[in-house]
Amino acid sequence: MTRSSVDDEGVVPRARRARRPEAENEAEIAGGRSRDSGHRRRTDQAPPRPKRRILRWSALTLSVVILGTAGAGYLYYQHLNANIKKDKLNLGDSDVPQATPNAAGQTPLNVLLIGSDSRNTAKDLKLGGSKADVGRPPLADVQMLVHVSADRSNMSVVSLPRDTMIPIPKCTDPHTGHVYPASTLAMANDSLGRGGPGCTVATWQHLTKIHIDHFMMVDFSGVVDMADAIGGVPVCVQQNVWSHTSDGHGSGLKLKKGTTYVKGQQALQWLRTRYGFEDGTDLGRTHAQHMYMNAMVRQLRENATLSNPGKMRSLAETATKALQVDESLGTIKKLYDLSEEFKKVPTKRITMTTLPTVQWSQDHNRLVPAPQDSDQLLSMVRDDSALDGRGAKHRTEQKSKDPAAADDRIAVQVRNGTGADGQAPVPQRAGVIAQVLQGKGFTEAAKDTTAAAEAKTTLLYPSADLEGDAQAVAKALGVPLKQVRKSTDVSGVTLVVGADWRTGDAYKAAAEPTAAPSSAAVLHGDKKDACMPVQKGFTW
Repeated sequence: MTRSSVDDEGVVPRARRARRPEAENEAEIAGGRSRDSGHRRRTDQAPPRPKRRILRWSALTLSVVILGTAGAGYLYYQHLNANIKKDKLNLGDSDVPQATPNAAGQTPLNVLLIGSDSRNTAKDLKLGGSKADVGRPPLADVQMLVHVSADRSNMSVVSLPRDTMIPIPKCTDPHTGHVYPASTLAMANDSLGRGGPGCTVATWQHLTKIHIDHFMMVDFSGVVDMADAIGGVPVCVQQNVWSHTSDGHGSGLKLKKGTTYVKGQQALQWLRTRYGFEDGTDLGRTHAQHMYMNAMVRQLRENATLSNPGKMRSLAETATKALQVDESLGTIKKLYDLSEEFKKVPTKRITMTTLPTVQWSQDHNRLVPAPQDSDQLLSMVRDDSALDGRGAKHRTEQKSKDPAAADDRIAVQVRNGTGADGQAPVPQRAGVIAQVLQGKGFTEAAKDTTAAAEAKTTLLYPSADLEGDAQAVAKALGVPLKQVRKSTDVSGVTLVVGADWRTGDAYKAAAEPTAAPSSAAVLHGDKKDACMPVQKGFTW
């Protein structure tokens, strides 16, 4: 496979009812939270002046860009709306349904943050790359899934190293109509160049089986402008560091040991650095990005100087111009509504992680998701389980309101998905489990030869009128209801026998993890003493 970027550092069954129609010049983005700078107005005071309203909206806009929130009240400013660039949310040919609401009727919120390495403006080109990069499709060199729990008590962030080898689904460019065929294995950052950010969203949904509600994307110059407008973010290195090699590779970051407030181009250098941090790979880069995001969260919550109206107006203009979002998020009001959800999460309950991976080739940056640990991490996010292990509870299993048919009237297709987690499929496994179901009274159960791979045994159903049937099958087998989900990839109740049920007739659910695996490089939002290790040979 040929990499498309320029280095500067160095994958109809029968049912009882009819289915219802239904270079390493990388741009990075960073996250944080903004302090509420609004004040309650006395009833005998005059209405707020426009400047006060602009202040509130500026704080709001900034806070959404950097995973935060801001003051009370809002005003619809057309010029800020016009600044925001919009695009289609999902360019794939399938979608993942939203999670089932919890007992209180709340659903999780998932936002995909994307950093583009586009060099298609003079300003972006000046910040990295060569003239040969102009006009080439951009790469999604930063990809972070932000998951806010249904009860808004915690937030999980999962980063995907840019060169991770994953399947990319078929995507259709909404502007040209060009169809990009599916790739069985490609670098994750290639997804952006296949029609836009909506293909990156489709790729994440295909990989994680998690519904993405929104995306937010920023490029090189947007990162620099935002960092300048904010006024600096404190970062720490354990030794003097200079990201520079004798043949001219590296981000150029040069810092003294200890804490430095970085902004502008220096902030971009921090977020782009690979050579100089940890072992010189993309993993170290994602860890540095997490430190930056957490520091920005704390900085904006604690920094009272952001109440300055002039600064806040500048921040609002900068933030809205830097952003590209999905169409359903493309107004100030929608950004405000999103910020209201983000602000409910306390800083200490924000957990930064990197998807666990293993090396795929001799190139130490070519990775693939680590079979068991990556599934554990993504399963916890899918199940809306907090990653921080701080007393978090798993989602309450919700019984369907759709009554199940009699067992002998439920048609169940059984697929062999045991070939997951890097293992070879167990021969004839679907047929064996189909017989188990028949023995339990599901006489219409049958083997389905469609290829499948699932780490955990799963029940799929295509529409709400079959949810009760799927849950009835799960109950009969002892499969937890959280492993029953809606899917547009099936046309009837479908059991996928996973890698967790390779032998035996009885299913035994695995113990539920209470925190992210250690291989995910967990960083909590309230860790103030995080300091980046420096790679040997890059000190001065």
